[in-house]
Amino acid sequence: MKAVLRALLFFTLYGIGSSVSFAADTASLPRGYEKWPKSRARIITDKNSLFYGIHYIYVENNTLKTYRNGGAYPQGSRFVVENFAIRDGGGKPVEGKKSMIVMMRKDRKQQATGGWLFAGFTPEGKPAGIDPRQNCFECHQKDTGATDLVISKFADFR
Repeated sequence: MKAVLRALLFFTLYGIGSSVSFAADTASLPRGYEKWPKSRARIITDKNSLFYGIHYIYVENNTLKTYRNGGAYPQGSRFVVENFAIRDGGGKPVEGKKSMIVMMRKDRKQQATGGWLFAGFTPEGKPAGIDPRQNCFECHQKDTGATDLVISKFADFR
């Protein structure tokens, strides 16, 4: 459960205030995101890290050019991240059960969160009831002002 909470805090990408027109419980995962280009596994074994776990980033095709070259993302750009628990594979971290899914979508209506909609979901794709402003946006804003609030880098993707 601690791993799930850590993942939620990190990805809750991975915040939305009262002035935002989006409620986290009304967001839905994009259909077919599993067919989008997928990153290699990112493994964080530090149990004290908000990044703890194994995760994969899915980037929609029309988002890849900006992801690769940098700059401001066009409206509608989408990222989905699946996070998995780590289990021991004989001294080597191995992917365990899916612990959560998060999404961010470029949406100019989301002024309180830098023009991005953030949402978290259970492993089954149901809304996770997170506070996207506090759990997502605040970290994204702190670490990624120059990258249009996107934490990962294309170099990490390959």
